[in-house]
Amino acid sequence: MDALDKAGRTGQILKEQPVYQGPIFDLVKQTIKTPDGLTVDRDLIKHGDAVTILAITDDDQVVVNTEYRVGLNAETISLPAGLINAGEAPLAAATRELQEETGYIAHDSQVMTAITSSEGFTSETVNLILTHIDPTEHGERHFDADEFVNNQLVPLRQVIDLLRAGKIRSAQAVCALTWYLNFLREA
Repeated sequence: MDALDKAGRTGQILKEQPVYQGPIFDLVKQTIKTPDGLTVDRDLIKHGDAVTILAITDDDQVVVNTEYRVGLNAETISLPAGLINAGEAPLAAATRELQEETGYIAHDSQVMTAITSSEGFTSETVNLILTHIDPTEHGERHFDADEFVNNQLVPLRQVIDLLRAGKIRSAQAVCALTWYLNFLREA
């Protein structure tokens, strides 16, 4: 069997013990029998799925956010993003999150791809969404109680420069931008 043919085989969870339950993620210890027959102990962060939104105007302006992120203890540059609510489809979540964080209204949205941020220890999948906006069509923003997001329209060329300079470091934003530039943007 070719190594690529093995992709998608699942392990058997023999034991799972809760360690921590929080508002955004849970931590569990698992004992797993892998598809290759090994028995291993692993820690898993169970995290809800999310969306990251590349929102672009007809004249190539991109909605860029800055927001405080605890993992770096700093404000970071990224794209609008958020968690998918229970029972919500990725495109509906992207429309809602874009409106909540930026006030912009999503049009002609599509899922570009779905990525895993670090499958070695978390179950999170992030759907990368491309949407189009009209900058004159702007509603009210609605932040969560513990969030404040700054955003602005930035020319795509400048966003590419920020990416190249390492100023956009969010894996989801890097993937969304490079997916768009490599596979969807017309030459």
